[in-house]
Amino acid sequence: MSMFHLGWFVGRGLSPQSWPPGPFAGAGQQSWWDPQLYIDLASSLERAGFDYMMIEDGMFVPDVYGGSSEYYLSQGWLVPKMDPVTYLPLIARETAHIGVVATVTTSFYPPFLAARLGTSLDHITAGRVGFNLVTSHNDRTAQNFGQQHQLEHDRRYTMADEWVRAVNALWDTWDADAVVADEDAGTYTDPAKVRAADFAGEFFRTRGPLNTMPGPQRRPVICQAGGSPAGKAFGAAHADTIIAQAADAESMRRYRDEITDLALAAGRDPKSVKILFCVSPVVDAFADAATERAAAAAAVRRADTERALASMSYVSGIDFSRYDLDEPLPEIRTNAARASTAAFAKDGSPLTLRQIAQRDPAEPALVGTPDGVAAEMGEMMDFVGGDGFLINGPIERRYIAEITDGLGRALRRRGLIRDGYEHPTFRENLLAF
Repeated sequence: MSMFHLGWFVGRGLSPQSWPPGPFAGAGQQSWWDPQLYIDLASSLERAGFDYMMIEDGMFVPDVYGGSSEYYLSQGWLVPKMDPVTYLPLIARETAHIGVVATVTTSFYPPFLAARLGTSLDHITAGRVGFNLVTSHNDRTAQNFGQQHQLEHDRRYTMADEWVRAVNALWDTWDADAVVADEDAGTYTDPAKVRAADFAGEFFRTRGPLNTMPGPQRRPVICQAGGSPAGKAFGAAHADTIIAQAADAESMRRYRDEITDLALAAGRDPKSVKILFCVSPVVDAFADAATERAAAAAAVRRADTERALASMSYVSGIDFSRYDLDEPLPEIRTNAARASTAAFAKDGSPLTLRQIAQRDPAEPALVGTPDGVAAEMGEMMDFVGGDGFLINGPIERRYIAEITDGLGRALRRRGLIRDGYEHPTFRENLLAF
């Protein structure tokens, strides 16, 4: 079996992590905004050999379900929320190797601001920063930035492609050795090694140059999670790591093959695009105990139909409270998150809305002892052909320990994940195998 990469997805972003609170909620309930919660998580992940921790984000208060923000506010569902970029230096300062990734929107971050921010963070983190690029899907976000509506879905990816080219042009305005600090010559920066970008496109214009020198990586690691055709093409062209959802190993391999073809078409080496598939392992000392816990969690999830409907409404921008729960869901069209919407709205059988809301997540079920789950993950990655898994679970110390000290240790014993970090920067470690 070959080695693979691990990441952790803070899927709610920096928002209430344990609401409604369970018996092991801990700091995730009362002090979810405290950086120490995420510093502790990153430190545990680093001990286990994870490549990175990625933090979701959004810049609006959801109000689509039921036509108001009542559900989202009262249930602490993705609101309130802190800006993850501000937390990266604090997390990096208390760790030494793990990559730290914050979500940044190409629709509302001007290229110069993003390029300068990314370079500054690259210096502060000693080459361990990443940007998860999103195009933003909600009209409320657009309205927060003075626009009435979002651009059409695929048009947003056309804009994102240009955004990346503009930011890259700015990152290229300084040669790596531009800063000479030559005391004898009295020269700090060699003027011949700094130039304007003079980028002009359909959506963005930026003169440059940046007013800061290149960071250790020259640009942050680029992460991306689009699952639509436009999103996959964008990720294959620009991302260093892609987050993907797939229900089983066959689906994972098809996705890996598709990204390989798209990367080749974009003139890239497919091995430079690391795909991590979302999973939520349930591990326990005894397989029966893990099975019971997984079944109990599934029962709770299926019983909370309203939470599922509110989540579906958030993703799609469609108010699912208006539909009959026990009638087949009609065809759904959206300008929001198309791939995520398609995952629950497009099915070969005429499922009712209630049945759709009660379905399990579209990811492999990994349930058992740490060693049993580790073996299954290794076999799965060998079948898929790479590149690893993104753990999506609660930010609670018990679960974190089960994954990092239990599953992580079992994976390391089998030689499936790293036993230390070979390189100083995030990108170098990501590309190490």
